[in-house]
Amino acid sequence: MSVSATSAGRVPILAIETSCDESAVALFDPARGLSGQWVSSQVELHGRYGGVVPELATREHLTNLPLLIAEARGHGEWPGVGRVAVTAGPGLAGCLALGLAAARAIALERTLPLTGVNHLRAHAWSPFIALHEEAPECFEERLERLLPHAGLLVSGGNTILFEIGRDRTLRVLGATIDDAAGEALDKGAKLLGLGYPGGPKVEQLARDGDPRAFEFPRALPGRGDLNFSFSGLKTSLRYRVADMSDAELEARRNDLCASYQAAVMDVLERKTGFALSRVRARSLGLSGGVANNTVLRERLAALARKAGIPFLAARREHTGDNAAMIAFVAWIDPGPGQTDELSIAPALPIDSHPGA
Repeated sequence: MSVSATSAGRVPILAIETSCDESAVALFDPARGLSGQWVSSQVELHGRYGGVVPELATREHLTNLPLLIAEARGHGEWPGVGRVAVTAGPGLAGCLALGLAAARAIALERTLPLTGVNHLRAHAWSPFIALHEEAPECFEERLERLLPHAGLLVSGGNTILFEIGRDRTLRVLGATIDDAAGEALDKGAKLLGLGYPGGPKVEQLARDGDPRAFEFPRALPGRGDLNFSFSGLKTSLRYRVADMSDAELEARRNDLCASYQAAVMDVLERKTGFALSRVRARSLGLSGGVANNTVLRERLAALARKAGIPFLAARREHTGDNAAMIAFVAWIDPGPGQTDELSIAPALPIDSHPGA
């Protein structure tokens, strides 16, 4: 029997997200939807170093998070908040600790319950936020028709195929055994001299390139294996670039981007198709930062059409690290909801709840 989200209550939720390099706050009312979202990005700062620097990320949260909370305090929905939710893991330890401290302070100040949220589970559920926004009053009924749900979470740190059952339990179907897809795109961009974050830059140049110009490996091709591996792809690009002169690299950069991106997308599409052949999914979802890639969205949408099921892609504002998905999952997938002993869990897996 399915578990109703009403079991978690319908009080408005204040959520805080600080797992990596975005500070984010959101207000969410289960009866009406999102009433406010605030995000402060650190992409430009970390871009100077070619990737996220944990110490700088923590420092920026210390500066930016209080400003976002102040904005939320000025929102008309603040007085009605009945619960505080915060990312407890996975993520960078210093960043998580700062967010938890802020959330705990607000909860103590207002005598509110505090819920720890799994950041990855929030990504897994994020495609359903738009569905809730469309019609909060009939969301539960619509959700029942979409479960079981198969989803692909693909980001800089994670590539996970999963299933959400009718009872709302989450089961991992496959995951990367080394580099994540987003990490492979970012590292590939670095090898090509494109800077950080690289995924969007690879996609942009790939539009004017030939995806068949260079042959790159597609690892673990068998139907019986739903896991991913992208480290060999990255190594193949490194050797390819090493054999090219600067002039040749400049002339063939678009083709390299197109071919390299095609290798990543082929694997993601193939494995997702294998997953759909194994589970009786009533919907297919796509979430995480790489979900913004237009090629990937189109390919997974085509898979869903072929399977005759709806395709649910997270809205672009909910693909990166954001507090809206933290608030939403605190309501729809609350877990044990520990308050007194809540602590950070930097390596929390997607199939676990904080404190469980």
